[in-house]
Amino acid sequence: MSGMSPRIDQQEPEPDARAVNEPPIDGDSAKMVSCIPRLRRYARALLGDPAAADDLVQDTLERAWTRRHSWRGNGDMRAWLFSIMHNLHVDQRRRQGGLTVITNDEASAPPARATQEDALALRDLDAALAMLPAEQREVLLLVALEDMSYNQIALTLDISIGTVMSRLSRGREKLRLLTSGGSGHAMQRKVR
Repeated sequence: MSGMSPRIDQQEPEPDARAVNEPPIDGDSAKMVSCIPRLRRYARALLGDPAAADDLVQDTLERAWTRRHSWRGNGDMRAWLFSIMHNLHVDQRRRQGGLTVITNDEASAPPARATQEDALALRDLDAALAMLPAEQREVLLLVALEDMSYNQIALTLDISIGTVMSRLSRGREKLRLLTSGGSGHAMQRKVR
């Protein structure tokens, strides 16, 4: 019976229309999707405004997707995505003239114990973080919130490890002064 066409009941089933229209999720796409919660958390802490943070994450993912061919598969995708987010954030700040709007929306507040004292301390910490220069706040958040190494932060922000350590040290000191009731205007030391 060679040369005969297969019977109808032996033919391959029709593929699902959804499967035909959507590209398969490869390993890189899955890695990108797995980074979304961290990107959102960092963006919300950085901006203080959930809507602006979600916009920044959306812009980051869009840029990453359109330029995914430039990512070297042997590196850390999380650092690459945070680098894209950082660059977009810097560009947005430049367009806005360096102004950052901080809102106190209850939806963006992290969970806290139910005591008033803890709520006040969290509010004070949030306000103190907002008072830090953006460069110091970015490094502090990447260390404390995202648990990134100094090397990963240096790659992400395209700065040296020494600059990471310096910004972190100055940010921690200023945050310590602000949260301990200090004026926040630490004495400047002259470096020669």
